[in-house]
Parts: sequence; C-alpha cells; structure tokens
Amino acid sequence: MDNLMNRRSFFKKTLGTVAAVSVAQLVANRVAFAEDLPHVDEASPQATGLGYHHDAAKTDTAKYKNYVAGSDCSKCQLYTGAAGAEWGPCALFPGKAVNAKGWCSAFVKKA
Repeated sequence: MDNLMNRRSFFKKTLGTVAAVSVAQLVANRVAFAEDLPHVDEASPQATGLGYHHDAAKTDTAKYKNYVAGSDCSKCQLYTGAAGAEWGPCALFPGKAVNAKGWCSAFVKKA
C-alpha cells in the first residue's frame, strides 16, 4: 500500500511540475513572439478592405461612418497586445502585429 501511495504522490508532483514548466515556457515564448511579429502592411488587400491604418487619425471618416474619435486598436476586443505596447497581435491579422494607435472597421470596444 505504501508503494502505491508513493507512486501516486510521485506522479502528482511530476505532473504538476511539468505543467508549471510548460505554462511558463508558453508565456515566455508568447511575449517574445509578440515582439517579433511583422507589422501589418497597410497596402495589403485585407488591411485596405478593413480600412486599417497604423494611425487612427488617418481613417476616412466619410467612408467609415462607424469610426469614433479616440477609438484605436489598443481599445479593441480583437487586440491582444500588452498594455502600453506600441504594437501587438490582432485576431484579424494572424501572425502580424497592428499598431496600438491604429484602427480598422472591425473595431469592437473592449468591455
């Protein structure tokens, strides 16, 4: 019986350690990865289709009636960049970074 308890205890501790190390590696890699993402090309078909600009002030307000002054990528639910970061990932542009001060027509205010 003691042998069974020791084995269970060993596996629980090992599994917990492996999980903690894995999570730490994912967090570290995500931070490093976010900094290394290439920036969205404003001239790409997807960016032009969404009216994306690195600077929200350049938004064509006649064309994009849903633009509200003061809204930018950092305040959008789709933006997953770190608070205060100049660039960060966006769900609409996988593998690319958008400017935190940018804007596109898919803007959805964070709750």
